[in-house]
Amino acid sequence: MPSTLKVPRNTTAPDPSLMGQLEIVPVRNYGRWIAAVASVLALVGLTGSLAKNDNLRWDVVGDHLFADLIFDGLATTLWLTAAAMLLGLALGTLIAVMRLSSSPVLYGLATAFVWVFRGTPLLVQIIFWGYAAALYAYVKIGIPFTDITFFQAETNALLTPAVAALLALGLNEAAYASEIVRAGIQSVDPGQTEAAHSLGMRPALTMRRIVLPQAMRVIIPPMGNETINMLKMTALVSVISAHDLMSNIQDVYAQNYQVIPMLVVASIWYLALVTLLGLPQAWLERRYGRGTTRAGHVSPFRRLLGGTAERFGRNSKEQKR
Repeated sequence: MPSTLKVPRNTTAPDPSLMGQLEIVPVRNYGRWIAAVASVLALVGLTGSLAKNDNLRWDVVGDHLFADLIFDGLATTLWLTAAAMLLGLALGTLIAVMRLSSSPVLYGLATAFVWVFRGTPLLVQIIFWGYAAALYAYVKIGIPFTDITFFQAETNALLTPAVAALLALGLNEAAYASEIVRAGIQSVDPGQTEAAHSLGMRPALTMRRIVLPQAMRVIIPPMGNETINMLKMTALVSVISAHDLMSNIQDVYAQNYQVIPMLVVASIWYLALVTLLGLPQAWLERRYGRGTTRAGHVSPFRRLLGGTAERFGRNSKEQKR
């Protein structure tokens, strides 16, 4: 912490003979304290206003916060998040490798995929997959330009709202994940690949055993943020009634007309889930950021706790003496 020395008025520099008598005074950050007090007062005022607002209907919030319909929506939201992230990461890794390929065909296909799914809004993609039956009434697998068909099914029976939501979320995530994986692969020193090839390792084995493990340092932290973002983006699938948390919330307030209280219920659960996901995300950032972050970079909250504990320990030692 910066500090200043109290020096007598008539002296321009500290006298070495007086160094033991000078008092060290920390710098006063009055503007910081004023901003902190104003922020706390604003937060207290907003919290008190919401708590006393009769239109918020806290009784409705309490009645529906742990309802069975809410838990059903939470289960769908969680499995959609996990499945979409697995699909996006697997497909995104494949697309990233294709974009780094020397084959112009593979590079062109991968680039076109990223261009389409990253260039169109996620909401548009969800609606498109939800109403895909309007484009193709049947899904057929066979030999093109012939009447030979190996598999055929109605699109509405195959693409249920949950499957349509999974495809939309997973394919959209694959476009973003491919860029993260590609950046991670390119962050590895090319000399690692050359050394592996000189030992007789094939390109696929080199990528799997040498490059990707080192690229995890760059890939994993942003993928944690993508997972948190995916959890929140599942709320968009309510437009096709995928029975996620937001879909069930909408079904409830369509019947009781308590829109704001039900949105508060949804917000509480989303905040709780994001907070839980943020704990491993913070650990991953510290784990894979070792050696690259500043050694003295500590959050203000940790500094406050650390300073309080240090002062408490110092006072305890003085009392024991």
